[in-house]
Formats: sequence, C-alpha cells, structure tokens
Amino acid sequence: MSDGYGRDEYADRYDSDEQDDTAPSAPEQERTFAPLPPASGRGFAESWWGRAWLKALEDTALDGQQLKRGRRFAREGRVGAVSVRPGRITSVVQDHDANAYRSDVLLQELSEEKWDRFLDMAVERAGHIAALLDREMPPDLVEDAAAAGVDLLPAIGDLDPECTCEAWDHCPHTAALCYQVARLLDQDPFVLLLMRGRGERRLLDELQVRITVRAAGHEPSAAVDVSAVVPGDRGVRGVPAAEVHAAGDALPPLPAPPSLPAEAGVSPSLDTETDPEPGVDPTALEMLATDSAARAHRMLAEALSPGHGLQPVPAGLTPEQDAVRLAADARPEPWIANRLAAGSARRPAGLQAAVRAWQYGGAAALAVLDEEWTPDAASLARARTQLAEAWEEDDAPGLRAEHNRWTSVDGTVQLRYGRDGRWYPYRKESGRWTPAGPCDDDPAAALADAGRTDA
Repeated sequence: MSDGYGRDEYADRYDSDEQDDTAPSAPEQERTFAPLPPASGRGFAESWWGRAWLKALEDTALDGQQLKRGRRFAREGRVGAVSVRPGRITSVVQDHDANAYRSDVLLQELSEEKWDRFLDMAVERAGHIAALLDREMPPDLVEDAAAAGVDLLPAIGDLDPECTCEAWDHCPHTAALCYQVARLLDQDPFVLLLMRGRGERRLLDELQVRITVRAAGHEPSAAVDVSAVVPGDRGVRGVPAAEVHAAGDALPPLPAPPSLPAEAGVSPSLDTETDPEPGVDPTALEMLATDSAARAHRMLAEALSPGHGLQPVPAGLTPEQDAVRLAADARPEPWIANRLAAGSARRPAGLQAAVRAWQYGGAAALAVLDEEWTPDAASLARARTQLAEAWEEDDAPGLRAEHNRWTSVDGTVQLRYGRDGRWYPYRKESGRWTPAGPCDDDPAAALADAGRTDA
C-alpha cells in the first residue's frame, strides 16, 4: 500500500494493529523512544556507538542515494517515535509530501549459544564487568565480543528493511529510521543489545548470576536458574544479612583467595574516534588508569602476604599528598606534572622536592618537608641525647638548632627531626632545602647522607 496516510491517521492504525503472537510480553523487552528534534550540526551521531552503527549501516547498504535521502529525513525530524524490541525496530516516517509510512528494520537476534559466549567473555574481563554493572558499554566490548565469535554491530545482510512504501531494499524511510537509531545509541548503547535479543535488566541479571556462580567455584551454565542462586523474587540483587547468618554451616565455603598476577594490568587505550568530553584529557586518564592498576596490584600483594590482617590500617592520603605520590610513581609528562604541582598546592620546583621526599619516605617524609614544629620537652631531650651520643666529643659537628631543625654552621646541610623520632637529611641546592636521603635513627648516619654529593 503505497498511497500513504496522514501521520496521525497512520499512527492510530499502527497502534491498533493486532500484535504478533511471538512478540515478547515483558515491558523491558520493548522500549519506545519519543521523536527526536531535527539534528543540527555537521555530524549526525556523537558517541562512539552511534558512529559505529552508522559506519556499519553505510558500509553494508546497497543504495547510497536512498541512504542520503533517509539521512535528510532523519535530520529534518521526520521520524516519529521509535519502538525497539528484540530483532526489530519500528517507526512512522513522513516524507516531503506529508505521506507517512510504517517502517521496520529487522536485525537478527543472537542465539542462546552466542549470548552464553558473550556473557562468559564479559565475566572473564573485570573491566567489562565493572562497566556493564555500572550501565556503561565500553567500545572495546565490540572487539572482545567479535573475538569470542559474537558480532554486535550489523554486517552485510543483517539489516532487513520492511516499509509500506513497498521498496525492495532500503528506502528513504527505513534509512531514516536507521539514522535515528544512531542518535538513540548516543543516549543509550544498551539499545543495540536489546535489538540483538537482551534487554538491559535481563542482561545484567544473567551477568550477576554468572559472577555469583563463578565465585562459588562452579562453571557458568546457560541452564542456571536465577532463583536457585538467590531465593525469592529479588533476582540477583542480594540476600538479607539475617538469612545468611541463619543459614550457618549450610552456606558454601568462601572461594580461595585469588592468585597474584605476575604484574599489573595494562591500561586500555583511550585513543578512539569519539571526541572526549570537555575538560577530559585521554592521556591523563590513561596515566591514572595505569597508576590505579599498579596500586591495585601492590595492594593485592600486601593483602595476600602472611599476617596482613594483623597490620594496622594505613591512614588515607590528602588530595595534595596523593598528587605528589602520583607524580612520584607515574613519572608523568611535564604538562601533567604541572597540573599535579597545582593539585599539590606547589610550584613545579617545589613538586620536585616533594617527589624526592616521597621517594625517600612516603607521607611521613613529605610531612617533614612541609612542616616546621617545635618539639615538646620530652621530644627535645631525646633528640639532644641522640645527638650527643652520635659522635665523640671532638668529632661532633657544629649545628645550630631552630625548632625541629639542626643546620650546619656553613649552612649547606641540615638534619630534621620528625615526629616519628627519626632524623631526615637535607642538603641546600640552588638556595632550596632538598631531601638528601632516607630517614635514620642515627643522626650521624643521616648527616653523612646529607653531605654525600652522589645522594
């Protein structure tokens, strides 16, 4: 029927159509998106997922002219509300003659076997688990899924158009619908997974089941029943603590601690075609990701070491201290180091001294660099006793005391007494006091470090 209908009349006919008996009845298995306003600007899609969808569409279409007309229809806001369900997207599209047509595009759903492979792949990669559970879809999910034999984006022949204009291939109306889907993917990439057969809630529930089963030491299976893992109608959202306590010995034992990887994981590359959000620098983010992986590896090594549970919990770092730690550990590019200097409330030269202090003694040495304090009577007596016992009377160096600092008479080296009762060596370089070595209980050893030119 190519006569066309008025937009409102056709929408009424479409809404009153008898539903397909095979259509899913669960609300989450069908989503309807309101019409979008006309698209402005040169680019049509903004996100990585939207652009990837358009590339797949344009690479697989047989008639480029129909795509151009469809892109124009979509840009002009001629696509109505879009219904998305497994295997099908539907909308009413109006042409320049005010005729409206029901347009459908069919996309083959993934088989149960392929969904199993997709979920197994996601569970094996901690980054994918974290992103999906946070309702995000990282772009490298496509490559990893493809490596597991699961193609998320459409290939040649995957998009099957149907339109009441009775065109045999993509017409401007189905093409406009596909272009509109790119904008929907900008809003929510999970739309693609719904087209492939899984709604967001079902996908995340199945992912949680696999995580739970794997943590219990079992292999994931497509036949796993959610209610068998978590009783009741709570899905996989947790069990009340009272039930867990009441279960007692009936609960399975906790899994063995994880083995320590040989090295920290590699930061994912953020060099994609998607323009970053304003104020977000991919290079800086990659550096932070690398640093986080290294810290996580170090913390896991400490957690798996004997007697870790008996050790006191270390105090957290302030943002200023963490900026110094990051500069010391990551060895960033100069422009990033300048930003870290500002974050640590220092000038670049001051950050260099702070980094050296951190490398010698962490937060305690950094505090000695920044803080000048007056020891109380007991602390001062201990410091003087240590100084008197460190040298023979004839060998004692000439030191001038001021607060917690003892400076040589010639003004070239200095000992700083920390609140931890240790001595920290300093040397004057370019008019600035600079850490010259690690702390020591023996002031003579610390002063020797301060005088070494190779320190």
